[in-house]
Amino acid sequence: MVHIAIFASGTGSNALKIIDHFRNHSSISIALVASNKPGAGVLDIAERKNIPSLIIEKERFFRGDGYVSELKRRNIQWIILAGFLWKIPTSLIQAFPGKIINIHPALLPKYGGKGMYGHFVHEAVIEAKEKESGITIHYVDEEFDHGKHILQLTCPVEDTDTPETLAKKIQVLEHKHYPEVIARLINENLKIEGI
Repeated sequence: MVHIAIFASGTGSNALKIIDHFRNHSSISIALVASNKPGAGVLDIAERKNIPSLIIEKERFFRGDGYVSELKRRNIQWIILAGFLWKIPTSLIQAFPGKIINIHPALLPKYGGKGMYGHFVHEAVIEAKEKESGITIHYVDEEFDHGKHILQLTCPVEDTDTPETLAKKIQVLEHKHYPEVIARLINENLKIEGI
């Protein structure tokens, strides 16, 4: 069984879709939900779904071991970011090479980087009068929203769109495709490792 940790900072709508997608999966299990915000809605989801949770403390995350020992102790093999707003420390990237995935609500490299999340992204896209936006699923490296792209999908941006209506379109793409891409990547990795 491949054990996944989901890292999220907010309400956890993507986390919930991922959890439900792998609920009765034969070879992939959501083993942990981690958040840097003690009151985050994603922690309520974890409790409701009987998934262990972990509160990530800033000092240990950035200046300690990045929770690598804790994740290894729990036999975590993949880390899936689902609206996790902190930059992933090098210690964690080195401990999970090619096994940390993020989703971004825009077509990277546009509208990425520090501070570009949620409504800030959608506001910037609309302000720039872009004709399309979408999602980027990518591997995580040492820079914000920078790692190798796995998949990009687009949706039109209409003249009448607001940040809220665009967010809803993006969320439809996220919820439909993110769990499927995670499953595909893990299954492909299992074949490569001969498991």
